Amino acid sequence: MAVTASAYEAGQRMSRRGRLIAAFAVIGLHVGGLAALVVAKAPAPPPEPVVMQVRMIAEAPVVLVEPPPPPPEPVKPKPQPRLVSTPKPTPSAIVTPPPDPEPVTEPVAEAPTPPAPPAPAAEPAIVPPNFVAAYLNNPPPVYPYAAKLRRETGEVRLRVLVLADGTAGDVRIEKSSGSTSLDTAARDVVFRKWRFVPAKRGDEAVDAWVIVPVLFELRR
Repeated sequence: MAVTASAYEAGQRMSRRGRLIAAFAVIGLHVGGLAALVVAKAPAPPPEPVVMQVRMIAEAPVVLVEPPPPPPEPVKPKPQPRLVSTPKPTPSAIVTPPPDPEPVTEPVAEAPTPPAPPAPAAEPAIVPPNFVAAYLNNPPPVYPYAAKLRRETGEVRLRVLVLADGTAGDVRIEKSSGSTSLDTAARDVVFRKWRFVPAKRGDEAVDAWVIVPVLFELRR
């Protein structure tokens, strides 16, 4: 089928017009989208300021008024005592009460007197120690040589504790002779070498103290 030149040219013109319309439509869409973006990004106009008017109204001060005090109560007059005449007592018979009966006391039996306790048995007297018995053979003290040269003499009184076995348990100077050497000589011999007859309580030998005099004298 043959196509004429005029028809071909008419078809070409129609295709150009369609392309132009399509191009304009695309451009219009792009412009519309850009305009929408610009409008969306544009800042909103600031709100208009709201003006508020405030009025200061002074309130009237509140005054507290105290109520008036209550009126004083009227003083009631005290009642005055009245004089009332009392009737005179009429005489009545005086009745004397009978006397109380005397209490009857029964004799109380006296308790028997307890017998007196027996008197404690008297302890037997203590016989003091003996130091002059002949069989004791107590030697005299040795006269100190220095005291003899100084012509020292005197009597020593010794306080001796005699034990139950007859020995001297303790010897003390009861009274000095005035010479230390004489006192020491007498004490030593009595404490070391003397024997005693011990003190007795009944048949029992007991410890006891005894005074022993020792005399130092020089013969001319």
